[in-house]
Amino acid sequence: MTDVESGRVGGDATLIGKHCQMEYCHQLDFLPFFCQSCNRTFCLDHRSESSHKCANAGAWAERRRQAQLAIHSAGEGKKMRDFVSQKPCADPKCKTVIGTSLSTGVHCSTCNRDYCLKHRLREDHNCANLIPIGARPANALDGAADRAKSALEKLKLWGAAKKEQATRALPKAKPSTAAQRMVAVNNLKKTAKGDDKLAPEKRVYLYVEAEAATAKAKFPKGQFFYSKDWVVGRMLDAAAKSLQVSNINNQSTDEKDKLRVFHVEGGRLLEFNEKVGASLVSGNTIVLLRGVGQPPDLIEL
Repeated sequence: MTDVESGRVGGDATLIGKHCQMEYCHQLDFLPFFCQSCNRTFCLDHRSESSHKCANAGAWAERRRQAQLAIHSAGEGKKMRDFVSQKPCADPKCKTVIGTSLSTGVHCSTCNRDYCLKHRLREDHNCANLIPIGARPANALDGAADRAKSALEKLKLWGAAKKEQATRALPKAKPSTAAQRMVAVNNLKKTAKGDDKLAPEKRVYLYVEAEAATAKAKFPKGQFFYSKDWVVGRMLDAAAKSLQVSNINNQSTDEKDKLRVFHVEGGRLLEFNEKVGASLVSGNTIVLLRGVGQPPDLIEL
């Protein structure tokens, strides 16, 4: 054997394979198999533990099984849901203890009580005649309704006055006909300000005012245009910025601090998620005011 061949053999023995370590085989295999149980090398015929009579048969499989058992499961240490603590069924005639492994409790979200399986349905525990746990007293609800009704009456009176005032503020020629309204809108388009990048067909031209009593502004009124695709909340932010009115709607949860948009022609407060194009048309007047509460939808006067 030459020096080159001997050097290559000594440098990397896998280049020429290995001999099977079975006692009577010793076959030279260029792709030998290594047994991880007894740490010996074998040929293709003796690669399995049974064929070479492995002295430590099953050791590799046991190590792999133990490794898999050591891996934590995905839900280990987590609760699937809040369980009902052990207590009697909320039905006064029932003595079943719920919250155990044999009798799980069922929570009724209507009356806010826990029942056994027999009384889990609403008709089985007379749910319609029960006062929900944690509900407000009836007199407190009546008081809140009266206050909301009073606030709505004041708002309607104020809105009627603003509507009359806004009518007087329109151009001299009253837009009683379609042609006159078009002339008034065209004059508004000449003075209204907004984003010049907004396509003309997407614009809604409006008269914008800030109520002096609740929404103090550096500029009491102005003419602006907004996108039809905007929601009222985004239009409110832009209008407050243009008139320089303090706007903390995203910082406070108290309705006394929130700005609202009142549509003079429609005589109502607009919801924040309404589309501008669906609620307003060019030439309308909106007023920014604070502390009037949410738009009423449950009280009809």
